[in-house]
Amino acid sequence: MQFMSDNAAPVHPRLWDAMRAADAPDTPYDTDALSRELDARFSALFGRDCAALWVATGTAANCLALATMVDPHGGVVCHEEAHIEMDECGAPGFYLHGAKLLLAEGKGAKLTPDTISTVLAGITRGVHQVPAQAISVTQASEYGLCYEPGEVAAIGALADAYGLGLHMDGARFGNACAYLDTAPAEVAGPVDALSLGFVKNGGMGAEAVVLFDTEKADMIRFRRKRAGHLQSKGRYLAAQIHAMLDDDLWLENARAANAAAAIIAERAGHRLVYPAQINELFVAMTAEERAAVREQGFSFYDWDDTCVRLVTNWATDPDHARALGKAIASL
Repeated sequence: MQFMSDNAAPVHPRLWDAMRAADAPDTPYDTDALSRELDARFSALFGRDCAALWVATGTAANCLALATMVDPHGGVVCHEEAHIEMDECGAPGFYLHGAKLLLAEGKGAKLTPDTISTVLAGITRGVHQVPAQAISVTQASEYGLCYEPGEVAAIGALADAYGLGLHMDGARFGNACAYLDTAPAEVAGPVDALSLGFVKNGGMGAEAVVLFDTEKADMIRFRRKRAGHLQSKGRYLAAQIHAMLDDDLWLENARAANAAAAIIAERAGHRLVYPAQINELFVAMTAEERAAVREQGFSFYDWDDTCVRLVTNWATDPDHARALGKAIASL
């Protein structure tokens, strides 16, 4: 009974069907019909003009999006526990040719205008210091907490005041939309670029870079090619994304994952380190308690010395979630 990562989840059958349907001759790279239709699909989803490009990984999506905003001598304000800082092996500095991450604090791995302003206030020495050029927020955060639309709007207002770009790492954007029960346009708010994740949510190997400044799409196209992410049979990536968007499968899957986590959270009670909002739970356990739960057939990651991380996915068996909740409650 696996609760280690939603990256380990199976691919949704409708995506296999979509890729089989795309298994016919078409033009290569991103000139096929499915790839060309992505701009219109995402423009309809967000209610404004978008340029959307596929890439294979979330790391590439984040870095290519940020590359539209940041010079090699510039910086990105992000949370000190953001994925781009902790889990991407220095990829932002690599893709952005030396640009720096400027780290801010914040409870639950969420940024606020105050914590961002603290970082910005420390940049005072002209050419002697790295200037901030963008802000990156994670929706939902590394601790599974969602930014309310008003919170994103406040950060967007700060970005405008300082002339900074605003990026959103949306690896679990679908889970955030499902929890907030809010339209995607409001959940994204005033961001300039969104890395919209599908792999954790039932996809196989396709993420979307959504640009709300459509004039920067060509910059992404060149950088994607230069970075080795322009796949020759791009129609198979585009097919996955279309299948996720069809009939809101991406939201259906996210709701299922969130619901499975809620089953566990109800039994975990006071052990929850952070409120249960999406499909990530952080549960306080001693080393002995972790061993006892694992002996009952459950797998999960240790987060630190005080807690574990439990992650559900679109295909999590509710009975497995109930069993894990019971095991935790019995400790």
